[in-house]
Amino acid sequence: MDIKSTSNPKIKWVKSLHNNGARRRKGVFLVEGSKEIAYAIDGGFKPVTFFICPDIYNDSLSGINTEDVFTVNKVVFEKISYRSGSDGIIAIFQSKSTKLDSLNLSSNPSLLVLEAVEKPGNLGAIIRTADGAGIDGVIICDEKTDFFNPNVIRSSVGLVFTKQVANGTKEEAYDFLQKHEITAYGAIISDKSRNYTDTDFTPPSAIILGTEHDGLSEFWQTRSKPIMIPMKGLNDSLNVSNAAAVISYELVRQRSEATEHTK
Repeated sequence: MDIKSTSNPKIKWVKSLHNNGARRRKGVFLVEGSKEIAYAIDGGFKPVTFFICPDIYNDSLSGINTEDVFTVNKVVFEKISYRSGSDGIIAIFQSKSTKLDSLNLSSNPSLLVLEAVEKPGNLGAIIRTADGAGIDGVIICDEKTDFFNPNVIRSSVGLVFTKQVANGTKEEAYDFLQKHEITAYGAIISDKSRNYTDTDFTPPSAIILGTEHDGLSEFWQTRSKPIMIPMKGLNDSLNVSNAAAVISYELVRQRSEATEHTK
């Protein structure tokens, strides 16, 4: 079916999915870009509808049920697109559960736990780091942005669909860590905080990170072992996504060395 008007109900429906509340109510979300769509399908998400702009999209439609495909012109596509440099394809997917009990942990788990992270770009970058470092999963406590925010999808380059993600309250997250005997290490600026390189991440570990503005809540400050990244300049902390990367790769380094020593 060819859609030529931006006032078409289908187009208004897709446009509404740029909003978090609409995504939650309707149980669907949108993904833009061939690479990101492929990751979503690989991650087990079920596509509902495709919107393609033939003037831009040059790839094959193999494997796509053409009954679920709408073609649109450039004007209509730009109405529903949320990024520049698009390759001309948007898909709508059904949401899946992101509850904590959906996480499958390895025998020696590693997790990133994020409290009240607000910026979608930071969340997406952290998911990308978790993928690169082989972290088991990412947990959001008291979320301010959702995993299926278009900018999270974009900044994670679609890896939000292939990396395990979950959300819950801070109490639920803490109980989950306790249940699985995972030690919580909170990134806290304090005289009592240990240098992250002097911290042993080889056992089951969760790195707890707060917002750049407020840091971690008292809840996590009293329930985690405080660690810090030493700062040598005027600034007292890193961007939360940078901090996640620095500490995650220290965890990777320690575990790699421990594995080498056991050979």
